[in-house]
Amino acid sequence: MTTIAALCSPSQSLLAVVDTQTALAAAMPPAKRDEVLRNTAILLQAASLLSVPVLLTEQYPKGLGKTEAALIQHLPPATLVIEKTCFSCCGAADFMGAVQHSRRNQIILAGMEAHVCILQTALELQSTTMQVFVVEDAVCSRRMKNKTTALARLRQAGVVVSNTESLLFEWLRDAGHEHFKKISALIR
Repeated sequence: MTTIAALCSPSQSLLAVVDTQTALAAAMPPAKRDEVLRNTAILLQAASLLSVPVLLTEQYPKGLGKTEAALIQHLPPATLVIEKTCFSCCGAADFMGAVQHSRRNQIILAGMEAHVCILQTALELQSTTMQVFVVEDAVCSRRMKNKTTALARLRQAGVVVSNTESLLFEWLRDAGHEHFKKISALIR
């Protein structure tokens, strides 16, 4: 059931930022919320530099608010924002169409909450031809135990659980990369 994990490639990656909205973020433990927002902002900035497309979802924005302003400022101009009420992003009308249209085979997930929307999205995507990466320091849950359980379940299902810094350096591959200095500065 497990897959052989390949390195992430910017030419094959699609970044999905899931439900990082004001009301949901306010319910997270403050230190974890801040870590997720910081790391997601880093991923977004690197994605922009490396031409990695971004999808953004918002779970019932009427009730949970819009995406956190700290992330909005880093969204690439062509970012598709998808409103949803289903927990798995795959159930949202435009999500799978956008994934298929991207012609990318690696999807990186960041956002909230690890044990609900991230878990369900990752497991559904894992059943397709996509290789799924969950960025453990860019996802959170209101309770740490829920996040821990979700990450263990995802690993058992063959989803690659990584972290922001590892992902960035996989995208770069070489200190000679034209964007190495800009991207490495993001994590200092």
